[in-house]
Amino acid sequence: MRRKLRIGELLVENGLLTAEQLTKALQAQKKRGMRLGQILVDLGYVEETQLLDFLAQQLDIPFVDLSTRSLSRPTVFTLPEQHARRFNAIVLEDNDKELEVGLADPTDLLALDELSRILKRPIQPVLVREADLLACIERFYQRTDEISNLAMQLDEELGGDGHVDLVDIDSEERGSEAPVAKLLKSVFEDAVREGASDIHIEPDENVLRIRKRVDGVLYEQEMKETRIASALVLRIKLMSSLDISEKRLPQDGRFHMRVNQKAIDVRVSTLPLQHGEGVVMRLLDQSAGTESLDQLGLPEPLLLKMRALIHRPYGLILVTGPTGSGKTTTLYAALRELNKPEKKIITVEDPVEYRLPRINQVQVNTKVNLTFARVLRAALRQDPDIIMIGEMRDQETAETGLRAAMTGHLVLSTLHTNDAASTPLRLIDMGAEPYLAASALRAVIAQRLVRKICRECREPYEPDARERGWLAAMERGAEAYTFYHGRGCDECNNTGYRGRLGVYELLEIDESLATPLRQNQQGEYEKACRQKPEYRPLALASFDYAREGITTIQEVFRLAEEVEEGPIEASEPTGLEIESGALPADSDEVIGATAGVESGDEAYIGE
Repeated sequence: MRRKLRIGELLVENGLLTAEQLTKALQAQKKRGMRLGQILVDLGYVEETQLLDFLAQQLDIPFVDLSTRSLSRPTVFTLPEQHARRFNAIVLEDNDKELEVGLADPTDLLALDELSRILKRPIQPVLVREADLLACIERFYQRTDEISNLAMQLDEELGGDGHVDLVDIDSEERGSEAPVAKLLKSVFEDAVREGASDIHIEPDENVLRIRKRVDGVLYEQEMKETRIASALVLRIKLMSSLDISEKRLPQDGRFHMRVNQKAIDVRVSTLPLQHGEGVVMRLLDQSAGTESLDQLGLPEPLLLKMRALIHRPYGLILVTGPTGSGKTTTLYAALRELNKPEKKIITVEDPVEYRLPRINQVQVNTKVNLTFARVLRAALRQDPDIIMIGEMRDQETAETGLRAAMTGHLVLSTLHTNDAASTPLRLIDMGAEPYLAASALRAVIAQRLVRKICRECREPYEPDARERGWLAAMERGAEAYTFYHGRGCDECNNTGYRGRLGVYELLEIDESLATPLRQNQQGEYEKACRQKPEYRPLALASFDYAREGITTIQEVFRLAEEVEEGPIEASEPTGLEIESGALPADSDEVIGATAGVESGDEAYIGE
C-alpha cells in the first residue's frame, strides 16, 4: 500500500522543490502558523498558479478560477455564512445530483465530512485560490441577515411601546455588546466594505429603511421593526454630541470611529420627518488620505494646465458641479501639491472634511456668526499666500474672494453651476461686479462623476436606433465606434458598473473672454466661448471615456441631460433635434450659458 505523501514531499518528489527549500519552509511555517502552500508562495519557491495546478492534478479534482465564474446567490446561500467562513468553502453550482463546492484546502477531510453533513447532499470538491474565495465570501455574505436579526433582537428588548430609556442607551454607550451598538457596528462594517459614501436611516409608517449610496446609487434594506428607529437615532446623536432632547429641528454633527482597520470620520445630519427623525451619515475615510492631482484621472492636457494655474501667484480658480461631484476632492488635491513650508495656506470650510498638516483650517459656525465672509476677511489679515474657500454662497463672500485674488493671493473655491462656461455669469448674477469677475477669475474647472464599466463582465454593446441618433449628434462617425457595457456579475452586484471616475472640463478666462465679461456683454461672451478650440465640454469629455470602453454611452447621455437641464430628444435615428444650449449636430462645441444650480439626488450639505 502506497504511503500518503504530504504536499512538501510531493513537490520534492516531482522536482518542483528542493529538500533544502522544504526544510526552510517548514521552519517558517512553525514560526508563522500558516499553511505550507502559502509559505512556499510567499518565499518565492513556487508560483501560486503552478502550485494550484499541481495540487489539483495530485488530488484529481478540477482547479476553478473564481474570477471567471458567474455565481448564483441562491446557490451560494445553500451553505450558511458561519459554515462558509469556518471551512473556507463556497457552493459554486447545483447540478441536481451533487453540489460543486470550492475549497481553499480540499485535503481537509474533516471539513469535507462536515460540509456533506450540513448540506445533506453529495459534494464535488474543487480547488480555488484562497484570496478569490475570501473575496467571494465577503461579497456574497453581506451583513443583511445579521442586521435583520439584530434589529429583531433590539425590537424585542425595547418591548412595550418602543420608547427608549436614556439610562438604557447610556449604558449601551459603555457596553459595546448591546444590541443597538452591535446593529450600528454591523451597518458601518457593511457600508465600509462595500465602499459606501453615505448611510441613510429613514423611518416610515410601516418600515425602517437603511440605505447605502455606492457609486452614486442608493441600495436599501427594509426592516419591519420600526420601533428601533428612535433607539438608533438616539445612539447616533450621543455619538455625535448632538442635543438628544431636540427632535423638532435639524442638527449637524460628526464623530470618529475605526471600522475594519480604517479611520472613518462620520458627518451626521438629522432631519425631522413625518414618522420620526431621519439621519444621513457621510463616511470619510481618513486613513486613505487625500488624493494627488495625478490620482484624480485628469486627462494629460488638463492636468498640465491645472498644474500651471495653481502655481500662479494670484487669481481665482473655481471648481464647479453639483453636490457629490467630487469638487472638494479636487481642491484638496490642489492643496496637497501646494502645501510647502514656504507657503501660508488658510482654508475656510463647512465642514472641515480632511485634516491636512501645515494648513490652517477654519470651520465655519453660523451659530456664532462665524460665516464664510467673516472668516475670509480675518484670514486676509493673517498674511496668507493661498486661501481656499469651501463654497461661494453669497455676494459678500464672492466679492471678498475676488478682491483677494486681485491683491496678490491665490484663491481656490467652489460654486454650484452646471458647466464651466456659465460660472462667470453666475458670479455676476450673485452680485459681483463684472469688472471684478473679469479681472480676478483665472479659470473654471467643471466636473462630474460617471460610473465605470465592471471589468469582470464588460462586453461589446450595440446601440439601438435612438442611441445611434444621439451618437450622430455627439460626433461625426461616432456610430462606427465599438462601445461596451457590463452585463452584470457577482463582482458588481449585477449592476454592470463598479467604481466611478471624474469627468472634467477646463475653461481659462483669457482676454478674449474677459473683455465681454468686463463689459457685461453676455451674448458676446457666449460666442467667444464657442470659438475656443481647446475647450471640450463635459458631455464630449465623457464621450471620450465611452469611446475608450471605460464607461457606457448611457452614462454619457445621462451626464449630457444633467448638464443641459433636460432630456436629449432624438426624433430620427440619423439626427438630433437640438434644444437651445444643447449639444450641436456637428462636431463644434456649443456652450450652454445656463447659470442655475443643478439639482442633484443627494440631499446633503457639503461636497
